[in-house]
This record gives sequence, C-alpha cells and structure tokens, in this order.
Amino acid sequence: MSHNSRAVDVSDPHHASQGDITMSLLQEQLQQHFGFSSFREGQEEVITRLVEGKSVLAVFPTGGGKSLCYQLPAMLFDGLTLVISPLIALMKDQLDFLISKGMPAARLDSTLTREENLQLFEDLHSRKLKLLYISPERLGNERFLKSIAKQRISLLAIDEAHCISEWGHNFRPDYLKIAQLAKELKVERTLTLTATATPAVATDVRDAFDIALEDYINTGLYRPNLEFNVLPVFANDRRKILLSQIKKRPPGSTIVYVTLQRTAEEVAKYLNKSGLQATAYHAGLKNEDRSAIQDAFMKSQDAIIVATIAFGMGVDKSDIRYIYHYNLPKGLESYSQEIGRAGRDGEASVCEMLASADDAITLENFSYGDTPETATIAAFTRHLLEAGEIFDVSEYQLSGQFDVRPLVVKTLLTYLELEGLLAATGPFYTEYKFQPLKPSAEIFARFRGERAEFLKSIFSHARKGKIWFTLDTMQVSQAIDQPRNRIVTALGYLEKQGDMLVNVAGIRQGYRRLKMPDNMEKLIDSLNERFQKREVNDIDRIRMVLTFAQHDGCLTQYLLAYFGEKCAPCGHCCRCQGEIPSPLNPQHPPSFNEQDKKRIHALIVEGHDALRSPRQLARFLCGITSPATTRAKLRKNAMFAAYDRFPFKTVLQLVNNQLSE
Repeated sequence: MSHNSRAVDVSDPHHASQGDITMSLLQEQLQQHFGFSSFREGQEEVITRLVEGKSVLAVFPTGGGKSLCYQLPAMLFDGLTLVISPLIALMKDQLDFLISKGMPAARLDSTLTREENLQLFEDLHSRKLKLLYISPERLGNERFLKSIAKQRISLLAIDEAHCISEWGHNFRPDYLKIAQLAKELKVERTLTLTATATPAVATDVRDAFDIALEDYINTGLYRPNLEFNVLPVFANDRRKILLSQIKKRPPGSTIVYVTLQRTAEEVAKYLNKSGLQATAYHAGLKNEDRSAIQDAFMKSQDAIIVATIAFGMGVDKSDIRYIYHYNLPKGLESYSQEIGRAGRDGEASVCEMLASADDAITLENFSYGDTPETATIAAFTRHLLEAGEIFDVSEYQLSGQFDVRPLVVKTLLTYLELEGLLAATGPFYTEYKFQPLKPSAEIFARFRGERAEFLKSIFSHARKGKIWFTLDTMQVSQAIDQPRNRIVTALGYLEKQGDMLVNVAGIRQGYRRLKMPDNMEKLIDSLNERFQKREVNDIDRIRMVLTFAQHDGCLTQYLLAYFGEKCAPCGHCCRCQGEIPSPLNPQHPPSFNEQDKKRIHALIVEGHDALRSPRQLARFLCGITSPATTRAKLRKNAMFAAYDRFPFKTVLQLVNNQLSE
C-alpha cells in the first residue's frame, strides 16, 4: 500500500511534542501541507483546544472543513489518530491527499487485499501509521481490538457523532459503546464531529465524552447563499412539476432526492424521456456503477442525479446549484445535511422541497414497522437473561429467531447493557477458514515438541472443502483442551508468515450476565416504553417536516430555531419573498372497502408462519420486509405492499379486527 510513504520528518519542527505546538507552527503546517493561508471559521478554536489536550464537540455545516480539525493535529501528535466514520469507503480522496503530503495514513475496510491488510497491520505494530480510518463496526472485530489496544492513541476523532445520541435522528448502537471503549484504550483526547445537533443531542454527546460546554464549538447552520423553497404538490403531479422547475432554471449540478430505489429509477427515466440527462443512483446498484456515476457527477457542471440518501455522503463538490427533495426528508436533521451539499462555493443555490402529505405515510410506516411487539421484547429479554452467566449470541440468528431487524437486536442488547444486567465480554468469530499456501509437513517442520503437536491437532480438526479448510474454533478448543485464544493466535501467526490465507465468519458477541432484574415484568415494560418513545420521536420528526413545509414565516429562521440557533428573517426564502403556504393533505385519503377486507382475510387464512402476529401482517401489507418474510420468500405474494399508501396504524387496526372475528 502507498500509505507507507515518507512521514513528516519527526526530527524537525514539523513534528513536535504537545508543549511545542504553537499557533505559528499550526499556521505553517496549514499553508505547507494543506495550501490554505488561514483557517475556516471554527477550525482554529477546535485545533487549539485539542493541542491543549481537551476533548471537543465540533458542529460545522456540511462542507465546513471538519476533517482538517483532525488531519492537521494528526501530523503533529506523537501517537496514532484513530478516525471512526461510517463513510470510510468514500474517503479515498482524503486518504490520497494525506499520503501525497507524506502522512502515513490508511483506511481499514473490506476492499483491502491480503497483502495490503498485512502491510497495514505491520505499519500499525511498528508505530509507522499516524492516521487510521475505521468504521464503527470494526470495533466489533477482536483481532483489531487486540492490535489497537497496544497503540498510544493521541486523538480519537468520531465523525457523524450525532449517532451516539439515542434520541438523535440516526442512532446507531455501535456508537453508544465508543465512549466506554475510549476509556479502555486510554485515549488522550476525543474530537466528536457532526453537521447536525439539536441541543438535546449535543448534550448527549458532551456527556458521553466529558466535553466541557466551553469546548463545544458550533459555527452555526446559516448559509446566506441558500434559497429555501417549498412547493405543495399532489403525488400524481410531482414528476411534471419537477421537470418544469428544472427546465425553467439555468443548467447546473443537481441532486434530486427520493425515498425509494424504484422512485429513483422511474424519475430518472422520466427526465431522460423529457430531454434531460439524468442518472439514477441508489444502494441497489453495483459498486462499480455507483463509483462511475459519482465520478461523472464530480466532473460535470450540469449533471442531474436522482438519488436516495445513499448519494452525497463524502461527496466534496463545491458547485452543486440545485437540491430538490422529490420526496419529503425523514426529518429536519436529514434535510439540513442534504441541502448542506449545495453551494459550498458560496454562490447562490436553490433548495426546493416538493411537499406531498402522501410521503409522510410512507415514512411513518417504516418507523411504526420497526417497533417490536411487547411479546417479542418479553421473549427476547427472557431468552437472553436465562442463557446463563456466561454466553454468546449471533445477532443475525437472533434477528431471524425473533423476526426483528438487526438494528433492533443491537438496540435491545445495548439497552440491557445500559440497565446494568449484561456486560459485553467481546466479539469473536466462531468459524475460521484457511487455505494452506505450503504443504502442512513444511509448516510443521519449523516447530518442535508441543508446539508442533498443537498445530497438528488444529489441522486434524479442520473440515476440508475443495479449496478451504473450516474450523469451528469453540468446538476445536473443547476437543483439544486448549484456549480458543491460542488457536486464533496461531492461525494469525501462520497467516502473517505467509503459510496460509485466513478468512473469518460466524461472528458472535460474548456476554456476562451481571444480575437478574428485580422485577422482570417491570423491565419489559421499561424496554417497551423506550421503543415506544423512539417511535414517537421518529414520527414527530416527520411531522416537523410537514410543519416546516406549511410554516407561514421565514423558513431559514424556523430551521435554525430547531437546532437552537437564532437569526433574523433571511429575506430570500419563498416565505420572505411573499409566497403564502398551502395546507398539505393527502391526494386520495385511503379507505378500506369490503373487497379489501376479504383479501386480507384470505391472506390470514393462508396461515404463513412469517405472518402470525397482527404487527407482522400489518408490516407485510404496508410493504415493510422482515427477516421472517424474507426467509419465506413472501415478497412475490400479491399482497406484499398492497396497502403501502395506507397509514400503518389503520392497517394494523383492520388486521386486529379481522383476527378477532
């Protein structure tokens, strides 16, 4: 890998101890390595606090220069800077830039070849690596945690830090555990970064990492060059209105955001048929196709991308002139991030929402559909707490067993940890696959006595396939009466020596039960209440978007107030320009007839195991997949998504009535 390039010379002032880092040195590094003559707003305040050894929360708008706040200190600090980000696959340009400046930097992800992976860990162990990007999921890799525990981590930077907050718009259980891990790794300072944080979310992040209020740097969301418009539309008219709005304006780089993959394809096709060059982008495309689309967009001055929210993260394009929300965003946090991609060059840019009340039903249905039933929470909780004092689980298997999405499984496990009932003992892989690159006799010949016998016993318990051998490390550990950790270490050593290729699978998370709850029923009620509260918060977020779209005052002022900021009326949004809001109502308020009731009754009579409970049936009818329906291949059933335009609670009520008859 090229990350082994020459580092900043540690013998000269470009690499100094913390006490020697002065403002003049920071300015020199800023100019020499990044080509900037001055810091952007907020950057200097963040970096000087980090140099002083303080932890910081930085809230900068999208494109506000957050990455420099850890890249520049990483060049100067003695130890490793570890960057946790859900977007590392999109950070190739950042990495290439750092390497070109002599920074030994790397990202650890699944795209690395075996040779690149081995080189990265060699550089990590030899302390050559100065900056490493990882995803939050990497913290569930026991081999990585063992390696990183030996490092001096001068700075831990956490991108998208709002994911830490349970009540934020994008809560991720993996993030909730980072604060404890930071203490275990003896991290010297932490930098939490986000483009969006309501006052409540900012408080959660500061509390998690012991960040003082004076070390919370918020540069504000206001962008005077962004013009906010809202057009009330009915869903059936939306494509024509979008086409009209695009055609009446001068050409420019454009992103049209939609909710569903199929909508991206349909709208792009419609625009192309109407004489515009538009391309669909979504997570369902092949990686190489997504990369090609993104590269073409970056080079063009007037490309139109019709995309789900999968597009835009990590895209550093300064001249995006138009952001259209074809569908409602799922919250004002998402909205502010998405519009923040427009006009980063400071030139006037338009952010237009085609607001339809019909979209709220789709968004709300997904929120309702994710909430587990009380009976599911009860069964899940009892299963975990009655599994023994020491046990391990597969989140994938639990997801299938209890028919809830993996995110819900992660959240439930995290809640039980937060209740002080369980403690995670660490993730591990049960299944190791290896492909010998040398004859086994040649490998064994390098070892003597007990070590040779130990390796032979491992090999003798491997199941042979066409190319790969498979080991269940827990079973082998019991069979040969050796610690599992010794087996894993031996495989890692042989891989490093070039004796074999090693792949891992079957990840499980170990737990220790700390205690049983004093009152199981009370615990289950508490967990259910937390999920209900999350559901209410998600629904409130969606309805806040509807309120924003119908607000009769300055839209900029309203948006900033949501994030705890104040400003005078902007003078350039559609409300300030005199447009009067219209009420948003569904185009055709859905209602059930007798035929609908007969169709749903017929589905119930079919008796699918994956559709036993009222909530399972309602999810299915509203087009929300689950592990059970996916496993049963029921998406081809004509009733799947037959009522996706109906409110989830309305469908659930009808199903309950049908089941009670």
